[in-house]
Amino acid sequence: MSFSRDVIIDRTPTGALPVIKPLLGWRVLVPRGGKWGDGIAASLRALGATPVIAPLINFAGTENPAELAAELERLRAGEYAWLVVTSATTVDVLVSQGVRPAPGTRVAAVGETTANALQLAGYPVDFVPSDHSARGLVKEWPGDPADGEVLVPQSEIAEPTLVSGLRERGIAARFVGAYRTVGVAAPASVIEDVAVGRIRALLVSSGSVARQIAEQFAPLPETAVVVCIGPRTAFDARAAGLRVDRIAEERSAAALIRALAEYAMDPDDRRPPVIS
Repeated sequence: MSFSRDVIIDRTPTGALPVIKPLLGWRVLVPRGGKWGDGIAASLRALGATPVIAPLINFAGTENPAELAAELERLRAGEYAWLVVTSATTVDVLVSQGVRPAPGTRVAAVGETTANALQLAGYPVDFVPSDHSARGLVKEWPGDPADGEVLVPQSEIAEPTLVSGLRERGIAARFVGAYRTVGVAAPASVIEDVAVGRIRALLVSSGSVARQIAEQFAPLPETAVVVCIGPRTAFDARAAGLRVDRIAEERSAAALIRALAEYAMDPDDRRPPVIS
């Protein structure tokens, strides 16, 4: 099956601009469900694609709930100067625990998606790095070592980039496991659709998703298009043995969809950002 660079559906009223749907005819694997998956699916449909939602990861409680509870109590008591949140899943944990940082504790978020999740849950957001990554947060960190300790609740398998980077700058950063990331088996029909090329593209939203794709779907057919949500995720995808066709310039759902649409319109223009 061949795909054109773009498809224009001219069903607009007279005088209106035509609607460009570059993903018309594409079936796209969306590897997470929930609000994130539903939002991605809606954006894909708007561009003509057929989303296939097949969650490949899920989240479970931390294996050390007592440690998490102790650190969250310190957060409530105002013992931390900063709270750093790196994912919407961490926001869910904070909400489920009924945690509110003490007045005076500032909140930093990695990425627009995380910042939006915090704000929707009623948490203030004091800082979001322009480079939506752990490295970007470390580089742009607005705090001072004299401010006090920084709490970083993350997945138990999170890369140490953020905490170690802050510590190298003299910041007293403390990691605590907030949740576990566990793999979820894809339906057999989805595995078959990927294998025979009926699913044209796979979205990779994290290193955990990349590892599940490699474990459950490899080897991918040559026609499969793999799009990652940022340089760090692309690095993890390559480490898992996946070929990366395009990298979103920002860690956001909108950037991920845009990267796929740009690839569809110009597949020969393969310009993934340089990973520094």
